[in-house]
Amino acid sequence: MAVKVIPFTLQHNVFTSFALPQKATHRSPKICMASDLSFSSKETQNHKEPSRCLSSQYVQVTHSMPPEKIEIFKSLEEWAKENVLVNLKPVEKSWQPQDFLPDPASVGFYEQVNDLRERTKDIPDDYFVVLVGDMITEEALPTYQTSLNTLDGVRDETGASLTSWATWIRAWTAEENRHGDLLRMYLYLSGRVDMKQIEKTIQYLIGSGAIFQFENNPYLGFIYTSFQERATFISHGNTARHAKQYGDLKLAQICGTIASDEKRHETAYSKVVEKLFEIDPDVTVLALANMMRKKITMPGLLMYDGRDDNLFMHFSSVAQRLQVYTAKDYADILDFFVAKWNVEKLTGLSDEGQKAQVYICGLAPKIRRMEERAQAKAKQAPAMPFSWIFDRQVKL
Repeated sequence: MAVKVIPFTLQHNVFTSFALPQKATHRSPKICMASDLSFSSKETQNHKEPSRCLSSQYVQVTHSMPPEKIEIFKSLEEWAKENVLVNLKPVEKSWQPQDFLPDPASVGFYEQVNDLRERTKDIPDDYFVVLVGDMITEEALPTYQTSLNTLDGVRDETGASLTSWATWIRAWTAEENRHGDLLRMYLYLSGRVDMKQIEKTIQYLIGSGAIFQFENNPYLGFIYTSFQERATFISHGNTARHAKQYGDLKLAQICGTIASDEKRHETAYSKVVEKLFEIDPDVTVLALANMMRKKITMPGLLMYDGRDDNLFMHFSSVAQRLQVYTAKDYADILDFFVAKWNVEKLTGLSDEGQKAQVYICGLAPKIRRMEERAQAKAKQAPAMPFSWIFDRQVKL
């Protein structure tokens, strides 16, 4: 099957490039060849629940971290308390969605809603496609917490464990939970989107799970989350910039506030990887090369609305065209972390580690060349209807 590379966008997430078959259809679950992510259009027409045909590398590779490495993460419990948990905010000092929304208990509630609708009425449809895609990715949060709880040595074993790692996973989830809540309510009040189609997409996405390729391995998991949090920081920051240009300063504030959260979470996850490079550089550089070869998959990869088998691809294309998140951003993120983690300066590596180091440090220019090809193709892209905006056409 022919494979092409397309950029990721948004949200939760998540934004980079990945290999996807040119034609995709919904099918029953099974183990498939690498790069085969397909669904049967016939079953889609019969409104059956979608399931993804996952690559063998996603389904079969588990627990790739040697068991003895678990001790490293146990030994870092106190370090995590002092360096990771400090990136959380107390609930009483945190913003809440209601801080940005019309107050339903106030006498001026309807006027506030009318003001919101007036601000959003002239915002272009393509912006709403990207904002909805971002929101849907944020709303699939249960999948992300589940995925983090597969990681050996750091998972929340009881659901209420008091370890630093478990405390972080729960509190990070609680902070992230506000993002989808806020965006969803704002979109609902705007009247510009088809909420039922959006809600169906959320249900499909959570039910389909996620393809993060963590292999129950926290080295891979923390590298992934570092990239993903920085990607969502960039994406939400760009949606804030666009909202400001369109004259909706409240929406710009909302997207900017969410971006700030993502940046803070990036700081926490990237600090963990920085520590792993310090104490176990060979294994960590191999893990980074592993993730780069597989490519960081977007949390919304399995996005589906009951109609469009290639919904994520189409959403991503719009985000790429609007410069909300592009392959260039992915390359910039890689460069950022290569510098932050001093990958080029690592010494004492094994032969495999040195090869991984060379591969990682030479990857960003290749990604940028891919971006140039994607931009050239984007100029020839057609318009597509999106169910999220009542099937109005948007250029890809």
